[in-house]
Amino acid sequence: MEVELKLLIRPQDIQSFKKHVLIRKYAQGAPVEQNQLDIYFDTDDHDLKQCAAGLRVRQVGKAWTQTLKAGGSVVNGLHQRHEWESVVHRAEPDLYALRKMIDVRGAWDHLLASPKFAARLRPIFTTTVSRTIWQLQLSNGSEIECVLDQGNISHADRNDAVSEVELELKSGKASHLFGFALELLKKVPLRIENLSKAERGYILHAQEKPGAVKAESLRLSKNMTMNQAFATIVENCLRQVQANAPGVIAADSMESLHQMRIGLRRLRSALKLFQELITLPEDLKEELEWLSDAISAARDWDVLATKTLATIRTDAVDDELDEVRQAALAKAVLLHQVAASAVDSVRYTRLILSLAHWLQDGAWRESLPPLKGKDLRKRLKMFSQDMLEKDQQRLKKRGRQLKDADAKTRHRVRIAAKKMRYDTEFFQSLYPSRETKEYVAALADLQDGLGSLNDIAVGDELLSQIEKDQSELTGITGFIRGYLAARAAEDECKVKKLWKKFKAKQFPE
Repeated sequence: MEVELKLLIRPQDIQSFKKHVLIRKYAQGAPVEQNQLDIYFDTDDHDLKQCAAGLRVRQVGKAWTQTLKAGGSVVNGLHQRHEWESVVHRAEPDLYALRKMIDVRGAWDHLLASPKFAARLRPIFTTTVSRTIWQLQLSNGSEIECVLDQGNISHADRNDAVSEVELELKSGKASHLFGFALELLKKVPLRIENLSKAERGYILHAQEKPGAVKAESLRLSKNMTMNQAFATIVENCLRQVQANAPGVIAADSMESLHQMRIGLRRLRSALKLFQELITLPEDLKEELEWLSDAISAARDWDVLATKTLATIRTDAVDDELDEVRQAALAKAVLLHQVAASAVDSVRYTRLILSLAHWLQDGAWRESLPPLKGKDLRKRLKMFSQDMLEKDQQRLKKRGRQLKDADAKTRHRVRIAAKKMRYDTEFFQSLYPSRETKEYVAALADLQDGLGSLNDIAVGDELLSQIEKDQSELTGITGFIRGYLAARAAEDECKVKKLWKKFKAKQFPE
């Protein structure tokens, strides 16, 4: 299993990196310089990519090697993948040799054995890289191969520049990679890279932009300890946050920003779920608040411009309505740039690396009092039942106030419903599938109904800001606010019905 941390570096910072005091301190000898050409192979239908695998043939000097990477995971820039490598004698893969080496089964090994696949295999993109390699031994004993790559990924007449640092763990703990990266970050600006060169090559080949990524399905085992479940859930949330970073940085994807916001909310819900047993350090809590605020502001204006205003059905004021929509979109564009700057910053990189280091290091396990340590070893099903019962009690207590609720009260109910939904989805795999899906569906309907009312309340506040900034729009914004207030009254009746429907559902046991 290959374990490496990928970080992007700006070309203007490369000399500073090469002279970094930590590189000189821990290097075991002079760096090795080499030029390498990688040719990536797949079919026109990207069969290997669909199997979560990548196949390349690499030339260094006159020597050729082939490498298959498959399976594994990526979270917080840490790439963990199965890897098989062998010598070849020309710029073509030897599938027979690869099949003999594979010791972890997956869709890729069946593919490599198919004559039809072999006949369709062809080069699809290349990378040309100038590589500098340092062998490091840290003071804690961990051995790391530190690689600096500069070059290009190419397909036809399209290119994507490569400027990245790879920290591959040769021996020791994965947490030491994050600790070392945090030390490097004090002197050199770096950014986490969750995409491999192969993934970037496929994006270049297909001429795609980074897409929005929803939360991956989460499967827990009833035999998991509490700490295992905690790490699994938090990593799942962090994967969603990080997978949407490229789209947020590009500042042109509303959906990527929306999904990152959801990932952050899921993460905060997970941390609150386990907070009686496991406490996130205060400095990391504050940084998560900073990131959430940077993302949320842009999303609120997106919703007003593209969702809330779109519900207004009238021909009488279409032109004026469009002026308000354009004002909201202009505000959203500015705040997308703020969000992009936040996610593309050293501060963001430090936050994600620090979260990963804290999670991987696991010091929170040893620091727990004996009683809490024992709680961590409890069966997960028992813990999930206790926590979900508390969530349900909180939601039902607040939901009883919906009869004559104001916006503030409905917001509290919505927050409770959202937490209940996230926590239920975390533990969903531990319960009967059909009953749980029905329960989550009723909960999601309630959350959506409350969310629509919240969008109207937030929209009213944002429209008042537009009035202050552009007084000439006061007439039309007043009309819109009145229209939305009338619609809110109708939606309140719908929410009360959704509440009754949800109350009738029993959580599966």
